Amino acid sequence: MRTFLIDTDTASDDAVALIMALRHPEVRVAGITVVAGNVPLEQATRNAIYTAELCGRGDVPVYSGASKPLTRECEHATWFHGEDGLGNQNYPPPRGRCRDTPAAEAVVRIVHENPGLTLVTLGPLTNVAIALQRDPKIARKIARCVVMGGAPCCEGNVTPAAEYNIWVDPEAARAVFHSGMPVIEMVGWQLCRGDANLREADIAAVRALDTPLAHFAIDCNAVAMEANRAQSGEIGIALPDPVAMAVALDPSVCTKRSTHHVDIETQSDLTRGMTVVDRLDVVDDPRNRGVWSSFAGRPKNVSVCWEIDIPSWKRTLFSALA
Repeated sequence: MRTFLIDTDTASDDAVALIMALRHPEVRVAGITVVAGNVPLEQATRNAIYTAELCGRGDVPVYSGASKPLTRECEHATWFHGEDGLGNQNYPPPRGRCRDTPAAEAVVRIVHENPGLTLVTLGPLTNVAIALQRDPKIARKIARCVVMGGAPCCEGNVTPAAEYNIWVDPEAARAVFHSGMPVIEMVGWQLCRGDANLREADIAAVRALDTPLAHFAIDCNAVAMEANRAQSGEIGIALPDPVAMAVALDPSVCTKRSTHHVDIETQSDLTRGMTVVDRLDVVDDPRNRGVWSSFAGRPKNVSVCWEIDIPSWKRTLFSALA
């Protein structure tokens, strides 16, 4: 049994990713920590509890955390996910409530109690950065950190340079990427595009499962489907967080990966939140020593997923909703 700790700004695609982990027979979710991002913190926390209860897992503790980024104001994405983050479906309030322990404190405790766990982040990295500030030693106890975030060597979804989760709190992302965790895997938003979208036939296949979770997965993404069409011109439901969760659950879903120096731009308005990937390893080229002197000698810190097995990712999703 593998132990997961999930950090999320629970909106429509996050909820589907939570279902995938909570329903997996070989995964124990030790806790869900919630951060402001897609929606304000209170709504994101409510959505996390509701989703866990929908899975019959109201026993999984939920912890509410940072209501804003480390140094910036929070910019929500309700235009993409709906005012409630779940497609404006008017779901009832959850029965349970979050724990009293702040999320960052919970991260520190859960990691110490479960050394070797997998940390999956589905939102801005504020909670994780605060936890690392409190106890940097936890970095070495996290065996694997799967980050849904970034736009490696491609366009972003909130600016031309940046993906939303990293852009919202780039200072937190930079702190996490430089934390010294043994394995950080970046699963960028671009991996949910194209044929990785849930197309009409995929949506019909999910509906045909005829389970409450299957209908919820489609219904809560109703606003996101239209936003995806407006944003990228693609017809279908784009699910970046479930793609990342599929990789966390089954590393073979990622069919092409490589490890590089990755840094986060925090100073520029133009490229704020850009995930700068040294794909050609120019930092280590002696000819660039003068240009890259401040980066020379640093270890390669992030494994970047470049391609996924799309049928495998969709099978992983469908099995969780059945």
